[in-house]
Amino acid sequence: MFYDGGLFMGGMHWLGWIFWLGLIVVLVLVVLRRGGEPRQPVRETPHEILRRRLANGEIGADQYEQSKALLDRDTAGKT
Repeated sequence: MFYDGGLFMGGMHWLGWIFWLGLIVVLVLVVLRRGGEPRQPVRETPHEILRRRLANGEIGADQYEQSKALLDRDTAGKT
């Protein structure tokens, strides 16, 4: 009843291969396109760096306050 000499099932087999090959090509193109774009480094402001260092425990609260006052004084003089 469903036997056609193997022609139909052979066609389905090739459709399966074409599907997987197309999927692999699309995935490779997506990965290459993503990796090809140069990434811009995130630039932190001096105040952000100072806050991060305080949060990481690299500096104490008194050193943070001194450095922050120095930064505030320098930025106030530029405007």
